[in-house]
Amino acid sequence: MNIPDMRRPEALWAHMRHTLAFYAPRVKDETGGCFQFFKDDGTVYDRRTRHLVSSTRFVFNHALAWRWFGGPVGDVAHALAFVNQAHAQPQGGYAWVLDWQDGRATVLDGTNHCYGLAFVLLANSHAAQAGVAGAKEGIAATFALMEQRFWEPAHGLYADEATPDWQVGPYRGQNANMHACEAMLAAHAATGEPRYLDRALTLATSITQRQALQAGGLVWEHYNTDWTPDWDYNRDDKTNIFRPWGFQTGHLTEWAKLLLMLERCLGDAAPGWLVTTARHFFDTAMKHGWDEVHGGLVYGFAPDGEVCDGDKYFWVQAESLAAAAWLAVRTGDDTYWQWYDRLWAYAWQHFVDHEHGAWYRILAPDNRKVTDEKSPAGKTDYHTMGACQDVLAALGVQPPAQETT
Repeated sequence: MNIPDMRRPEALWAHMRHTLAFYAPRVKDETGGCFQFFKDDGTVYDRRTRHLVSSTRFVFNHALAWRWFGGPVGDVAHALAFVNQAHAQPQGGYAWVLDWQDGRATVLDGTNHCYGLAFVLLANSHAAQAGVAGAKEGIAATFALMEQRFWEPAHGLYADEATPDWQVGPYRGQNANMHACEAMLAAHAATGEPRYLDRALTLATSITQRQALQAGGLVWEHYNTDWTPDWDYNRDDKTNIFRPWGFQTGHLTEWAKLLLMLERCLGDAAPGWLVTTARHFFDTAMKHGWDEVHGGLVYGFAPDGEVCDGDKYFWVQAESLAAAAWLAVRTGDDTYWQWYDRLWAYAWQHFVDHEHGAWYRILAPDNRKVTDEKSPAGKTDYHTMGACQDVLAALGVQPPAQETT
């Protein structure tokens, strides 16, 4: 199978367009928000369930379409309005899962997740760059809410979840903090306010330096209330996609990418460990995560380095190729370009749906398809199109100037 030269901006733009074309004709629900459950051919198989993660990520998708291709700003505003009007709750939080019918929302799961708030912050940040009314205010309000309800200054990290009336639970996790770091970088890009960049650095330092020292220099996922590692959390449960057990190949590479983005933003003030840690995370992920038999990166590996989940997930490949590009540009080490090309070749052959568009979500260890559900709740191809955008950023390619409303 011939693959374009994915180091060329034109190839990355074409792939983003190809993915957007899968969602564009069918994603918008005129009664509010976006549909969130798609079969391989684009058939919507659940028109009512709305997950906060998908609702916010579709804001990102529409903002990406606006930024690079002049897509309608109205679509960005439409997606953000659903977050603010349907998911937002009277107690000040955002419902995790809704049932949406006839223009009315019924809360199915009202749990407040810091992970969800991180994506509310990300959504407002990208909407603000598109000039959507109220989005800049949304950035400040979401940051304040995270500060009030989840921030633990003694640890320099966010707690993870709370009941609808804001009783914070005992679980602590790195995933919410990683995406909070991503969102802080986006908030800084949208506003220029130093506090968001400062918070991104604090989060990165806490997870990838202090916490990593408790886990052999890598990022463990789960922690007790005092931020000591919980080595057994979800050990025997593969169903929780937001809290998987083991070292996550894709989270190591995602952190590598974020550390290099943070370094670029900080400029001369950047600490030297950002690059060395990024290299260590990526190199370790490739060492333990690459499947030498079938290709591709596995989902997770155990503390002893053995694979604990050999399934192949779309986002792991996407985040890793973006990290490879950032490392290649930053270090000048051609090894990272070789990884970039290898990851794209694998994804192009096995994950990209060349007929209908977008990427398949999950494959078996031997790359067999295991489901015809391409994009259930949580998957909007934010990771895949975001990876293309991140590679363009690594290369220094700027989007064309677009008019804001």
